[in-house]
Amino acid sequence: MTTHDVLFRRARRVIPGGVNSPVRAFNAVGGTPIFVTSGKGSHITLADGRELIDCCCSWGAMILGHADEGVTAAVAHAAERGTTFGISTPGEVELAEWLTAHIPFVEQIRLVNSGTEAVMTAIRLARGVTGRDLILKCEGCYHGHSDGLLVNAGSGFLTAGDGAEVASAGIPPALAGETLVIPYNDAEAAKRAFAAHPGRIAAVIVEPVAGNMGCVPPKPGYLKSLQTAAHEAGALLICDEVINAFRFRLGLWSETEGIEPDIVTMGKVIGGGFPLAALGAKASIMQALAPMGHVYQAGTLSGNPVAVAAALEVLHRLEASPPYTAIAQRVERLSRGINTMAEQMGVPLRIQHHQTIFTPFATDQLPIRNLAEARQSNPELYARFFHAMLARGIYLEPSQYEVCFLSAAHTEADVEAILSAAEETLQELSTK
Repeated sequence: MTTHDVLFRRARRVIPGGVNSPVRAFNAVGGTPIFVTSGKGSHITLADGRELIDCCCSWGAMILGHADEGVTAAVAHAAERGTTFGISTPGEVELAEWLTAHIPFVEQIRLVNSGTEAVMTAIRLARGVTGRDLILKCEGCYHGHSDGLLVNAGSGFLTAGDGAEVASAGIPPALAGETLVIPYNDAEAAKRAFAAHPGRIAAVIVEPVAGNMGCVPPKPGYLKSLQTAAHEAGALLICDEVINAFRFRLGLWSETEGIEPDIVTMGKVIGGGFPLAALGAKASIMQALAPMGHVYQAGTLSGNPVAVAAALEVLHRLEASPPYTAIAQRVERLSRGINTMAEQMGVPLRIQHHQTIFTPFATDQLPIRNLAEARQSNPELYARFFHAMLARGIYLEPSQYEVCFLSAAHTEADVEAILSAAEETLQELSTK
């Protein structure tokens, strides 16, 4: 019995399923999940002493890599002064000022503790501002685990594999019915939904670059068409950039499409490795939140001073020395190399990537533009690819419907090691 077997057996006695977030259980790929004891830069060290190149990076949050010296110093300094107060601190004001200065259309920010909280609040805010109940979302897009949005919700829902549209028990059908679902990258479907429910849809919410049916970028003009359809119907556009914000550029990804969402949610990167997220909009919308308005939201740990210190350090570093081009170049090289090898060896596995993120899909049919196409990928082949790469020291996402990330800490040597492992793995798969 391995170290991980022992730990997982202990965990299952005291934690449901042995994990505190379902994807960690390896249900989509099989086998015993791993346990991490430490990380540095692009590498993580496991409980059994093995060292892996980490292509998960805490689901994209660790854009500077693990245990960055500047971040750990900022966190230590903040913690020495107190870890939480439940009272406002100067740091949260500074963070809100920095974010509003770097996102042109955002005038006010509300800090929260998770992407789920940010989206939940954005939805409530949109309903409060418009006086409407219905929300329009895209199938395969995950917007946190709040009740009303666990409908066709991407990776966790896909991994469950029971065919249910609502990915959780405990959600009343009436509540789920307040969420309408359309295919991602289908502008006409959005127009039809607004036409079918005149005056009832409060907002359409979308991941600008989808990350929970694998990496699926938007078609050119798609986001603009959603915005136009929403505004013509008197609804708001919410861009869920929990993954996207500050991951591809110093700002929002939606700005590259020439759009200004009415409400935006952010997380992952802006948290600096800590539980911190945010939503933002123009003041005319944000002031509907309590204590100014009647849309209630609260949080004892919101604006936590340690998390804020980490966030400010990361964001200042990204501004001073933007790593985006270098990371994107490494992802491009990795993706091109694996795709070439897979094609030459006759293995139906291809990397779909967008700038600094990528997904190995177990299919040779690219591009993938929506959930239906993503589901054509072979889960058994992906599971074999995942475990073969893991055995060779590379940690990928333990579900083919998630996204891999590289960080500023990943080097050319790391890319070479990933490509070498992929070559051996693809050779192994080609003989089976």
